[in-house]
Amino acid sequence: QVQLVESGGGLVQPGGSLRLSCVASGTILTIYNVGWYRQAPGLQRELVATITRGETTNYADSVKGRFTISRDNAKNTVYLRMNSLKSEDTAVYYCNAAYGARDYWGQGTQVTVSS
Repeated sequence: QVQLVESGGGLVQPGGSLRLSCVASGTILTIYNVGWYRQAPGLQRELVATITRGETTNYADSVKGRFTISRDNAKNTVYLRMNSLKSEDTAVYYCNAAYGARDYWGQGTQVTVSS
């Protein structure tokens, strides 16, 4: 059974940093294109960042220059490093792994940016 488990969320002040982790079990994450998404209350889920199997990265305009997506194949993990956090980054962050017909989501981790 494939599972994605996110962690690393929490409460942080504006300007602070967090690193989210997405650990996969039951599969090898290197074969997937992996994305981080987020959903704030009352809003639709939006794409934050992606990393392809070939490690090409892409970012939403709102996080460019502040967020970095990376993968550690030895740990079967994809990370999202978030710097210079703003209140508008507050959301539940989800990890998604997709390859062909395979499409998996984690349960999400809450990120709250507030003073």
